[in-house]
Amino acid sequence: MRKGLQVLGLYLVLAGISGTIDYLAGQPLLGAVLNVFNRFVIPRIDLLAGYEIYANLSLAVFGAAVLAAAVRVRGT
Repeated sequence: MRKGLQVLGLYLVLAGISGTIDYLAGQPLLGAVLNVFNRFVIPRIDLLAGYEIYANLSLAVFGAAVLAAAVRVRGT
């Protein structure tokens, strides 16, 4: 379970940072893989309109929290 949480947390951190970079400057590399949240989720939620950078950075912070939780989880 620890490895699964670590992979999920790392993906969320990378997706949040990548989405922020994509929104600010455009990102040609790995955009289809990492920017799923930025390209599909954010446009469908009206509450996030105008707050795309904050949403992506929040995703990265949430990913960091998952990584921190993975350190505390016991097991393999």
